[in-house]
Amino acid sequence: MRFDNAFLDEIRARLPVSQVVSRRVPLKRQGREYKGLSPFKTEKTPSFTVNDQKAFYHCFATGEHGDIFKFLMQTEGLSFPEAVEQLAGEAGVPMPVVTPEQRQQQDDRGRLYELMAASQEFFRNQLAGTAGRDAARYLDGRELDSEIQTHFGLGYAPRDRNALKSHLNKLGFRERDAISAGMLIGGEDIAVSYDRFRHRIMFPITDMKGRVIAFGGRALDPDAPAKYLNSPETPLFHKGHILYNAAGARQAAYESEQIVVVEGYMDVIAMARAGVPQAVAPLGTALTEAQIAILWRMAPEPILCFDGDAAGQKAAHRGVETALPGLKPGLSLRFAFMPSGQDPDDLLKLEGPAAVKSVLAQSKPLAEVLWDKEWTAGEWTTPERRASLEATLRKHVATIQDEGVRNHYNRDISDRLFHAWRTMRTQKAPRPERGGGGGTRRNTFNRDPSAPPFRTPPTSSLLQSTLVRGAADQAIGREALLLHALINHPDLVDDYTDEIAELAVHNTALRDLRDGILQAHAANKALDTAMLRGHLTRLGCDQGCAVIARMTGHKSDRFAEPEASLDEAREGWLHTLALHTGKHLEFDVHRAGEDLLNELSEEAFARLKDVQNQRATVEGQTRVRDD
Repeated sequence: MRFDNAFLDEIRARLPVSQVVSRRVPLKRQGREYKGLSPFKTEKTPSFTVNDQKAFYHCFATGEHGDIFKFLMQTEGLSFPEAVEQLAGEAGVPMPVVTPEQRQQQDDRGRLYELMAASQEFFRNQLAGTAGRDAARYLDGRELDSEIQTHFGLGYAPRDRNALKSHLNKLGFRERDAISAGMLIGGEDIAVSYDRFRHRIMFPITDMKGRVIAFGGRALDPDAPAKYLNSPETPLFHKGHILYNAAGARQAAYESEQIVVVEGYMDVIAMARAGVPQAVAPLGTALTEAQIAILWRMAPEPILCFDGDAAGQKAAHRGVETALPGLKPGLSLRFAFMPSGQDPDDLLKLEGPAAVKSVLAQSKPLAEVLWDKEWTAGEWTTPERRASLEATLRKHVATIQDEGVRNHYNRDISDRLFHAWRTMRTQKAPRPERGGGGGTRRNTFNRDPSAPPFRTPPTSSLLQSTLVRGAADQAIGREALLLHALINHPDLVDDYTDEIAELAVHNTALRDLRDGILQAHAANKALDTAMLRGHLTRLGCDQGCAVIARMTGHKSDRFAEPEASLDEAREGWLHTLALHTGKHLEFDVHRAGEDLLNELSEEAFARLKDVQNQRATVEGQTRVRDD
């Protein structure tokens, strides 16, 4: 519903911002304003101000700014219409008049809400009576005491096909409304309607206002065709747009700045028993974009908690793919995995609440789960396979709609690939040198640190080249020079496929060109420059070729040009590769040093020593030998 500005202004005029805010934030008057601690972050010095005359609040710590409607949306997770309705009632401002059709729709929905509330009361009474003895024994066996049963509104649907139907009829509810609400099964091909839920533990599902809109039923009969049965889609219930216990978890989520997603009703209850009341669950389907949007209104990084088996991993991977397009600065997901073969209830019984909380504390960021998903899917022992891995990861990242987040993910992928390939290199035995007219092949990363440097020193033009001397974050010149040499000397591709596949390339067009070179080589090992250029054109790599032309047109080194001999090209290419790698290792050393200052652990120290040693090796390879 769209609201007229005059209607919203009337609410603002009747409700000072300080009145609404002070319910959550203790305020002290300072001149014309009020001041308090920020509700958006933990702080010791107040930086949150409220100005009733200007009708806004402002948080200097976080930059948050808005009116009374936005305040409720940010601190209570309400949608805008929900915030308007709540504040209008508080201000005594009647909601806008609706059309007769809208009024009829509201009346119809009102009857369904009443019917669902009556159904819940019926189920709860059945659980407390003699008919519910089996259900009560089951709940006792699951260690669900009366307090938990009351908190979650649990009930019991009796075996009788007409128990709920007769009860609703006595209360005056129409049969067609009970069918519309999903409580009865009926229709043109069913002569006599009957209860949908029979001999089941009943879990009420509510909307964000706490109104019952559907049910989930857990079968007590071991031979039942469906262990869990949910309400069908109804005018009140759309399963992809609501989460079990969302209303109950909302306040705890805001207080803890955390929301946890588990797989089912009993998992939510187990989390509550473990002292984690901010838990919700999807309703028998994979998590949807609409449900993730609800989660992000409650906390910036919801934790998706899955069983540690193959099914749990698969569910986590679906969650990654669903969330990627909607990622925004500050909004992401984290993933926690239970020990294999255990769900939250199992872990709670075996090891207690601390073990459950420990699993949540070890949650992984989305970027790491995305990497693990693809890295564990294959063996990356050939350049072509490694190119395929990178292409798959880039394809996932391309679905991120926010440009800033997408750029950071691309950089993260580049870092992970660079370190992964380097680790694989250090674990491989050195390859034998290959003699013959083509010269000697060298692995620039795996050489023995005590071995002599390259046969000839880098040329003076190479060492002075602005393309080569750039910092790690200005690497496009070196990337262009290396690829330019490969196109003009395709024999190098056959000699150094591993080095090319593992080459750190940050420019997107050049990265596509690098992959195109590897694809062309995989299709035809006997390439010359003309054939390679033809392959690249067919693969759509013209943009990368244009980048090379722009970067090397007036600055290229002789080794990369067609007139250089193969030996010259090889020596120059290897020197440039080592210099390029050294620049990145400088960045790695700097980052490892920062990690050591932050962590002060043996692991951080070992990482720093490792990258320092690698940098020393590369520096030894590129050092000019004294004559």
